[in-house]
Amino acid sequence: MMEKKASDRYCLGIESTADDFSVGISTFKGEILANIINAYTPEEGGIHPREAARHHAEVASKVLEESFIKAGIKPNELAAISFAQGPGLGPCLRTGATIARALASYLKIPLVGVNHCVAHIEVGKLQTGAKDPITLYVSGGNTIVAAFDSGRYRVFGETLDIALGNCLDVFAREAGLRQKADMPFGAMVEKLALKGKMLIALPYTVKGMDTSFSGLLTATVNLLKKGKFKLEDLCFSLQETAFSMVTEVTERALAHTEKKEVLLTGGVAANKRLQSMIKGIAEEHGARFCTVPSQFAIDNGAMIAWTGILAYEQGMVTPIDKSFVKLRWRLEEVEIPWIR
Repeated sequence: MMEKKASDRYCLGIESTADDFSVGISTFKGEILANIINAYTPEEGGIHPREAARHHAEVASKVLEESFIKAGIKPNELAAISFAQGPGLGPCLRTGATIARALASYLKIPLVGVNHCVAHIEVGKLQTGAKDPITLYVSGGNTIVAAFDSGRYRVFGETLDIALGNCLDVFAREAGLRQKADMPFGAMVEKLALKGKMLIALPYTVKGMDTSFSGLLTATVNLLKKGKFKLEDLCFSLQETAFSMVTEVTERALAHTEKKEVLLTGGVAANKRLQSMIKGIAEEHGARFCTVPSQFAIDNGAMIAWTGILAYEQGMVTPIDKSFVKLRWRLEEVEIPWIR
């Protein structure tokens, strides 16, 4: 816990877009005092939105309490409350928004709605010192190549169907892997891929600057069911193919913009193989490679708290009666006045 100063101001952020319920507390100077995450893990299959929302509601008070203890502050010391307003799963978003509204109303402090995708970029910049990067944001729900231009983050490329993280997760479930609290599906695929030796030909789909992973997933699952290849080789080949696709479009965006930094963020950013591939193209173009630390790669409350601070300092406060969630709130729809 960092030593408190009389001049410190604090913002609490709530993340609840999907399977993670998280509360983060940050100072207005960007010091993360707490970042508590409690994940919903389904017994089988993918995320069930209503069950995940029920989980979030059940653990909310515990996570909030742990966050205040970790940060060493009391609720009445907060200057603002921020929450993930979208994009995400409706029931999960609404649970987090309800808690945020209640806190802001009770404490009589401003409420700030935050775009989840913007938050992944901003926490990556905060933690790595990146100023103006090309960003590859890869997670279970999003696959986006973006960069700042003319007041907003512009999308240079994205997935046309499922996200890269979702592709890896679904394959892991089809392979009969069991998700653990300390090792998500993506990490399991990465571990098995390290033992793979054969590169199996799989669909490689890049359309302009966009990617498509559904055909790749279907083909890999079909080969799995036929039993002709080792699981380790399938994991290796799936990773190599998918990562090559996002690396290609990231490099193309880098060459076009001539940015001097490349930021890798989102849950899949923790994958060492993907890191090495993106680092390689960054070095070839004379750009600095930045990757967000693992505790800030997954969905977390700290990124919501910090982005809430950036917005709040620009006067971007969300009235309670306009704090409805936005399930499909796109990255480029958000004004970014804190970047000049």
